[in-house]
Amino acid sequence: MRFNGISVVVPVYNSQETLRPLVTRLKNTVQSCADVFEIILVNDGSRDNSWQVIEELVEKFEFVTGLCLMRNYGQHNALLAGIRSARYEVVVTIDDDLQHPPEEIGKLLEKLNDEYDVVYGTAQTEQHGLWRNLASRITKIALRSVMNVEMARNVSAFRVFRTCLRDSFADYRGTYPSIDVLLTWGTKRFGCVPVTHMLRQTGTSNYTFAKLVIHAINMATGFSTLPLRIASVVGFSFTLFGVFVLVYVVSRYLMAGTPVAGFPFLASIIAIFSGVQLFSLGIIGEYLARMHLRLMDRPSYVIREKREHSK
Repeated sequence: MRFNGISVVVPVYNSQETLRPLVTRLKNTVQSCADVFEIILVNDGSRDNSWQVIEELVEKFEFVTGLCLMRNYGQHNALLAGIRSARYEVVVTIDDDLQHPPEEIGKLLEKLNDEYDVVYGTAQTEQHGLWRNLASRITKIALRSVMNVEMARNVSAFRVFRTCLRDSFADYRGTYPSIDVLLTWGTKRFGCVPVTHMLRQTGTSNYTFAKLVIHAINMATGFSTLPLRIASVVGFSFTLFGVFVLVYVVSRYLMAGTPVAGFPFLASIIAIFSGVQLFSLGIIGEYLARMHLRLMDRPSYVIREKREHSK
């Protein structure tokens, strides 16, 4: 399948070693799939020379555009900036570490037909460590509850979608965006294809176990009321448990003539109910924090500089 135009968006963070080969491989692949194309490199507050490399690539290739954000906002914030700058009918997003081979883009584009609006490249075997894989599964579980689509278990940073979908979140302003969730605001037609996942060639992943778990919490509390429902169910369950304990204590007194003995029993009951209350308050606090941040109207990103090829 050949398209009129394709925009490739790459969030960049400390990737000075991989940017040149990445752009070269993207060029060789995408130019065979579209009449025109562009590659948007979004520098997300890199601490190395990534921006200098991007500037070199912009001057060398007329199809490369560079966006430099004011600071490190996060991968999805950088993606949002690039997606909003895309000019063509299809957007491709891919990481900057070459773990997803650019040569696999054609597989995703082939499936992007009238049946699908979004297609993910799902790794056949993920080349991460144990903790990273575990955190990725936790994140996908959260995504599945938020996206409310079966395809959530196959999401990845390697995706293609129709650019018109961004109209559904054109007015979105939030500190913790999730591109996968935002795409569900415009469509439910998701697909996936198996792709190769390579070992990381240089450096280490910027996503740690803790960061991925925090990302999952942000998604769950930022785009879903499921945690509040869980808190309600837990609270109701322990209310029933308290009623059963009361019935047991009263029955014991009526039948044996003596109350339930022991301070440990009383202390345990108090500790259990206190824990449930603090758990529920913590969830409510997360939602209040999200509301507070939304009321502050903080932008998802701020662009410091945009570089385009000088003609």
